[in-house]
Amino acid sequence: MTAIDHAFWTDVLTFTADLAQRTGQQLLKDFAGDRATTEKDDGTLLTQSDTWADATLRQAIADRFPDHGLLSEEGNHDLPDRDWCWIIDPIDGTTNFSHGIPVWGISIGLLYRGWPVFGYLYYPPTQEACYGFWPGETGLDLEPGAFRNGRPIRTTSADPGPNQTFSFCTRSIERAPRPFCCKIRAIGSASYNLLTVATGSMVGAYELTPKAWDIAAVWPILQAAGATWISLEAYPPFPLTPGESYGKRSNACLVVARADLGDFFRRAIGI
Repeated sequence: MTAIDHAFWTDVLTFTADLAQRTGQQLLKDFAGDRATTEKDDGTLLTQSDTWADATLRQAIADRFPDHGLLSEEGNHDLPDRDWCWIIDPIDGTTNFSHGIPVWGISIGLLYRGWPVFGYLYYPPTQEACYGFWPGETGLDLEPGAFRNGRPIRTTSADPGPNQTFSFCTRSIERAPRPFCCKIRAIGSASYNLLTVATGSMVGAYELTPKAWDIAAVWPILQAAGATWISLEAYPPFPLTPGESYGKRSNACLVVARADLGDFFRRAIGI
């Protein structure tokens, strides 16, 4: 195992929490004011708040961890050749943000040799801060854990049924059969969509087109909380490879509260 001083992880968590909350305070002011948007080449929306938050997060990370790489939705899409690399989405849920819907957040993940080992998600409108540690296949001596506002979280043990909920994204919801075995939700933020499985709110979630910055921070939280990630692509979502561009690579996935539900939901949805 690769030993990393405990103080390093404490520093990472303290730094990330402070940065996310400071950035979130300004974004809340923007949310209450002008939310003018433009359309990017891929058809998704962009606000001045996305651009500002992206620059703010990138500068703070570069100042504090100058030897680390950085990958960002609004900036560099090529993974740097560094052992440590931060991956950020300044506003996950920009469409919600631009339309005044209070479900959006800041996503900050930390990769080690292409694997997400730490993730921090902060949703300013609801004051939810979720984070997790997961060593995965890195060989790091890192204790797993998943938390929301400082309290441990765990997936639900409930079986699918009419009083349980399942989350689709806006693209995958078109594939939902009617009737469906659970109540359906579409939240509008990829990270929050998947996070609901980690917190025990949903028995499963289906995302059709998330990018690396949509899932990197929530990945260690899900793993540490006991969720099962099922990739629906011919390639695995991680590890990321240095030098490759991730701007157009999607990571369709099914995430379930426990492993035995994977085949159940694949049959129920037809995927």
